[in-house]
Amino acid sequence: MVRSPKASGGLPTHRERQRRKMGIVYQHIRIFNAARPELEEIDARALVDSGAIDLCIPRRVANQLKLEAIEQREVTYADGRKEAVDYVGPVKIECFGRHAFTGAMVMGDVVLLGAIPMESMDLLVDPRRLQVIPNPDHPTMPGALAMGVRYGRGEAG
Repeated sequence: MVRSPKASGGLPTHRERQRRKMGIVYQHIRIFNAARPELEEIDARALVDSGAIDLCIPRRVANQLKLEAIEQREVTYADGRKEAVDYVGPVKIECFGRHAFTGAMVMGDVVLLGAIPMESMDLLVDPRRLQVIPNPDHPTMPGALAMGVRYGRGEAG
């Protein structure tokens, strides 16, 4: 775990200086099997990637949560390679007391938190502090946009 200078009371560690230099952000999240609430959740240190779309989890996490494959999805990597991976669910994610329900692609060896679950929980990356924060415009609960919603006569709007 990387300690911030304020938390440790001293100067930033070498690891924290490297992380800030590279712009890498990690966030503690809790991952649940939404269909099997009796199973214990997993605490994970997720790599935050707002350029990725979905939640990605390693096979060991999918197995531990007993998540079942819903379908296969084709993943395109940065180098252009393509691979079919399992898409599992339903998954519940918790961060800052906010929740999202989603599926997850099973791939890699780290948990990766993508844009869709972040949007669903109304979380942002603070670029100055390189950390995830709840949207300051909605500090007490997640906000959402409902663009294009039309109200009928006599309904609130």
